[in-house]
Amino acid sequence: MAEGTTTARATRRGFLVAGSAAAGGLAVGCGVARGPEEWRRGPASGAALNAWVRIAPDGTVTLATPRAEMGQGVQTALAMLIAEELEVPLDAVRAVHPGIDGAYTNYVLALGDDEGRAFRWMAERVVAQVPYIGTGGSTAVRDGWIGMRTMGASARQMLIAAAAAEWQVDAAACRAEAGRVIHTPSGRSAGYGALAAKAAALTPPKDPPLKPVAAFRLVGTPAPRLDGPEKVSGRAVFGIDAAPPGRLYAAIRHPPSFGGRLGSYDERALAGRPGIVRVLRVGEAVAVVADSWWKAERALTDLPIRWEAGPHAALDSAAIEARLARALDDKPTHVFRDEGDVGAALAGAPRKIEAQYFVPYLAHACMEPMNCTALVADGRVKVWVGCQSPTVAAWGAAEGAGVSKSKAEAEIVHLGGGFGRRAEKDHIVEAAAIARALPGKPVTLIWSREEDIRNDVYRPAAMARFRIGLGADGLPLAWDCMLASQSVGGNYGARNLPWGDLGAARHRSNAEGAFDLPYRLGAQRTAHGLVELPVPVGNWRSVGHSQNAFFAESAIDECAAAAGADALAYRLALLEGQPRFQAVLRLAAERAGWSRPPAPGKARGLALHRSFGSIVAEIVEIDHSGPKIRIERVTVAIDCGRIVNPELIAQQMESGAIFGLTAALHGEITLARGGVVQSNFGDYAMMRLAEAPRIETAIVPSAARPGGVGEPATPPAAPALANALAAAGRGRVRRLPLRHTIAFA
Repeated sequence: MAEGTTTARATRRGFLVAGSAAAGGLAVGCGVARGPEEWRRGPASGAALNAWVRIAPDGTVTLATPRAEMGQGVQTALAMLIAEELEVPLDAVRAVHPGIDGAYTNYVLALGDDEGRAFRWMAERVVAQVPYIGTGGSTAVRDGWIGMRTMGASARQMLIAAAAAEWQVDAAACRAEAGRVIHTPSGRSAGYGALAAKAAALTPPKDPPLKPVAAFRLVGTPAPRLDGPEKVSGRAVFGIDAAPPGRLYAAIRHPPSFGGRLGSYDERALAGRPGIVRVLRVGEAVAVVADSWWKAERALTDLPIRWEAGPHAALDSAAIEARLARALDDKPTHVFRDEGDVGAALAGAPRKIEAQYFVPYLAHACMEPMNCTALVADGRVKVWVGCQSPTVAAWGAAEGAGVSKSKAEAEIVHLGGGFGRRAEKDHIVEAAAIARALPGKPVTLIWSREEDIRNDVYRPAAMARFRIGLGADGLPLAWDCMLASQSVGGNYGARNLPWGDLGAARHRSNAEGAFDLPYRLGAQRTAHGLVELPVPVGNWRSVGHSQNAFFAESAIDECAAAAGADALAYRLALLEGQPRFQAVLRLAAERAGWSRPPAPGKARGLALHRSFGSIVAEIVEIDHSGPKIRIERVTVAIDCGRIVNPELIAQQMESGAIFGLTAALHGEITLARGGVVQSNFGDYAMMRLAEAPRIETAIVPSAARPGGVGEPATPPAAPALANALAAAGRGRVRRLPLRHTIAFA
């Protein structure tokens, strides 16, 4: 069916059900007819339920954007989709975070991955039971591509119908343009604000026609970000800025080892100290509440605390690595792909490659550390927090406050970095528990950087072992990949979801980006050995793709080297019949000048990876002529389907590449005596400006449905760098981070 017509995807949710008018405004609803009073009569922030679009009498369009704005530009992208169909300029749209309602469920995140493989367990356990509102998996635009446009198109049709009825003319003779409805034959016009109340009384069209892509004027252009001015001016409100009147501050200390317990503390040491309000036990942690955060933090430093080590006091990084290595030798827990007779193909291969790879735990290290403001009063709890899931935030608030979920409210603000960490509720539970002890007083809990690093939910440490058989032509006949790690899905569900276990699919992220490679690899087997450890693991930007792309693309490069083939030509040969992948590779190679040999002292490395509905190729160029290696240039090419805003795409490619390179160079969480060794940016380093390379982004024109852009540039970064080092003669990198073995400028 041609673009611009309504398909099953546009109506599968029953997206349009009703509109409602109040105080001269128009609200287009989704899921429940008319929408709630908070949206129709009250302010748009905080409790905008069941509705997406509201038009004020002055023509201002308020858009409910339930996807968290954490720097990726999601509010701008979704607003562009609405504005395009509604025929208003982008600067007429105001984006707000709504409340919690089933209308805002992220169906792409909940029901399926980027290739459309839907998980029925999630449909049954989440979507059918609760509105799981979340931002993650690079799904915001993928989820909103049809829905947001449908909302805008429906509102546009209602406004035209209202104008036609008032003028007693044929609606087909009217058009919408720049926030006005115009009667084409007479030139008569009216602004949306004047028509909103009458339009709201109409029944929304069942299947509003969508604009054909060829008619787009806004979508596809580098429109400026809506959140830019308030962030540049400092007016933007992040979690740490939320300031209800009379708020107090809390700092916290957690046990220094996983599984550790709080023995005792002597609050008499703080007697008479100015500004101290309360010392509290919060689970196995200790919190101090004061009239300023610094007073609370310094008081905790001086508070005598006795910790009990718990059952994991002897755990260290060496023991964890040994556990992972044993899992590679054990029977797999899950086999994700098994095609052909791998054993026979290996036995008959004239050339074989065996390689083992390792990556360490990684912290999220969001620039804004974990924080939450909570108020418990009159049997209810409200939290102000920057988070990736309002649903989980409300659950956490209810848990900490000891009230039912129906008595919990979460007001979502900007996030100072998310990367998966802010899909968790641990700090929200703590903030609500502290506020419960001080009813009627809002309390802002802020973790110190040290608490943030040492009490994260980490990207898991992981290993991969490859046994690859190559034919006489150097191409793979057999590909056997065994992975070992903890389960991110299992850990996340146990911590954050009421039903805990998510079923067998909770382990899928362990092997994503490893079992679904696009290459022709002969007989294939990809399996995973599940390792249970007390270290909490969670979603880290690009999740399993982050380590599995390093494993797989490094192994592919080893195959190319063994075959004596050019890395680009080798991949293109393995991608016969995959034109989208080949186009991305060729564009990256063209922009990087791959056909020209690198200058003396320079080398290039290549990696290709598909994740979250997008295909990304990265070429890293290094200068190895001096005593220290410098990353000089990164060329990124992406096919992300239909383009909403190319400037946002370029920003996310740059961000993702830097994120991946930072992990490759520096990222490492180690354990000793059952706890995390690292504590701050001094020993958990970020890539500095002086280290950062020049990054160029190229976008492949595509008519495919949109893919994600927030995460796909992270996975190829590490293998592209590792492959550049191999091309420079610095050896094959099979272990990260690189700082242990190679000096970088």
